[in-house]
Amino acid sequence: MYRVFEALDELSGIVEEARGVPMTAGCVVPRGDVLELIDDIKDAIPGELDDAQDVLDARDSMLREAKEHAESAVSGANAEADSVLSHARSEADRLLADAKSQADRMVAEARQHSERMVTEAREEASRLSSAAKRDYEAATTRAKAEADRLLENGNISYENAVQEGIKEQQRLVSATEVVQAANAEATRLVDAAHAEADRLRGECDIYVDNKLAQFEEYLNGTLRSVNRGRHQLRTAAGTHDYVQH
Repeated sequence: MYRVFEALDELSGIVEEARGVPMTAGCVVPRGDVLELIDDIKDAIPGELDDAQDVLDARDSMLREAKEHAESAVSGANAEADSVLSHARSEADRLLADAKSQADRMVAEARQHSERMVTEAREEASRLSSAAKRDYEAATTRAKAEADRLLENGNISYENAVQEGIKEQQRLVSATEVVQAANAEATRLVDAAHAEADRLRGECDIYVDNKLAQFEEYLNGTLRSVNRGRHQLRTAAGTHDYVQH
């Protein structure tokens, strides 16, 4: 750009300092110098076009980076949400299975204990004489009552363990709120990324438009200067030929 303005200044200086042609508005300028300056201007213009293309390429790169950042944020949030939900489900299933296993074990132990007591009572009753029948019946009744009590306690423990397992499962599954929060954060990041991309796109468009407007103004000014120079050259050449005749 500097060389273009420098050449235009030199061209203006040549025209301003040129010897005027009497009785006309024309002047006599050195053709070779003027043509050389015009060639310098033509050589410098493609460089300015390259600068404008660089600005457009930079805008495309910024938009592409913003899109990649948004996609990466969404992908990361989805992966984290899936991981949290999977862990919560696995933990809930494990706790429920442990509770059921413990309850089953307690019920089985209670049944074995009651059956053992009944068997022992029957064996003791058979060993005793008929006079001890009442004691046998009493022992059997007590054994049955104890067995019923133990079985009832086992069932209660089983139900409590199952209820606690279900509550723990619900608590862990409620961790899916983390998933919802992650989705909300992902949505916010996407919206922010889109907004940032729109802002950058707008700034790039304004910047490019300003640069192109400046370049257009510069080209128009250059074209006017060149046209004036050519017109002056043609006018000076025609007048010179007329004076020579």
